[in-house]
Amino acid sequence: MYLPHPVIDHLTDEQVNTWKTHFVGRHERPRSIEEGIWRRTQDPANAEQSGWSQDAAGRRRIVHYRYHYDLDWTHPVPRLVLAEVYLYTSVTAPADEIAAYATDIRRWLGEGRWRPESGAWHRGDLMATVTDHDRHPQDERADRATPRGFRTLDVRLTSESFHAPPRTLRNLPWDVLAGGMRVKEQRGTPAYADDLAGAGLLDFLPFQVEVGCGTSIEAGIPPLHYLHEVYRVTDRRNNTPTQAHRFTLTPQADTLVKELLLDTTGKAGDLTRMFRACFTAEPTEGHHALKALHDSGAMVGPVITHNFDTLAARAGLPEVFVRRYDQKIPPVPLLDDAKALLVAGLHADRRAVQARARARGMRIFYVDPEGLTENGNFKHYPIEGAREGDTVVRDEATPALRRLCQHLGVTSPHVTAA
Repeated sequence: MYLPHPVIDHLTDEQVNTWKTHFVGRHERPRSIEEGIWRRTQDPANAEQSGWSQDAAGRRRIVHYRYHYDLDWTHPVPRLVLAEVYLYTSVTAPADEIAAYATDIRRWLGEGRWRPESGAWHRGDLMATVTDHDRHPQDERADRATPRGFRTLDVRLTSESFHAPPRTLRNLPWDVLAGGMRVKEQRGTPAYADDLAGAGLLDFLPFQVEVGCGTSIEAGIPPLHYLHEVYRVTDRRNNTPTQAHRFTLTPQADTLVKELLLDTTGKAGDLTRMFRACFTAEPTEGHHALKALHDSGAMVGPVITHNFDTLAARAGLPEVFVRRYDQKIPPVPLLDDAKALLVAGLHADRRAVQARARARGMRIFYVDPEGLTENGNFKHYPIEGAREGDTVVRDEATPALRRLCQHLGVTSPHVTAA
């Protein structure tokens, strides 16, 4: 695979302007960067997903990627391209499984026509390194024991120009691992209402807004579980709606490295699909309704967003991004005059935004269908931490916000009547 790798071959003038306005320049985060981290471990608290038992423990898998996108002007028309690649995987398992995995990787490198040179493997503009550890240096750094009879194997795939990633980047997934497992919230007994007016939101104006991937899904962007499938971190096959999705922890069940080494260019389409979808999506009526509510004064402050699609910003709203890896609990601008927090399309309070809002005496209102459709089937997905005093409106963001605008007499040329 050669870089820059085309993601969209022909950008319109409007798309070029979107890139210049919303993806480069001075923002609260580098929006031309896409990054993700998963750490899968075995623990009694996640036994159903990880397969932990007294006799089966100690497996671990880490996946970390960081891609830099850019515009390429070397062709007659501008292109959106993948300019720089960093993808790292680490798996800890019994030594015999690691040995078999290493043998498989050597075979895939040969079949994929990777060229060995100076302790690495090269193909096109990419470089792959494979490292086997009795005890991983990051475990030594954290004074973390390796289970008896276990070994760790790392695979790192980078662009040639990025062959020496900075230490802060290399340490990042391990720093996230050291932060420990996320403890699921205990759901209480929230109230339910048909719409936000009936929920009583009009008695708690002005409100602030926190949005999750539900608003992005409404814009046609794949749900986050798409990335779980692309990076093979969760096995979503053969699950009933009530079963937990099993972690991919054994080297032989992990097909990500195989796919990358045998068909890197083909796999690149999967790897870049999320960023491409975020870039080509347009703000929904829900985003425009938020803009109208913000202009009217009913909503205040920036949109607190977990999404990297910039759709709130493209609708003309200020936004603050809280889906961070360098800060477990990032700061959020909860305003003194805000009386409520409206949470749209977000399953869990991973960044403690809602917890901090409650501590300030703000009322919490949710707009969420509490489920999603996969393969034509609706799977229930209750809000994790809703509790007494909160109110849930089981609806998608756009129709719920459209009706809220109507109740408040707020109009916008981008929002149809409810």
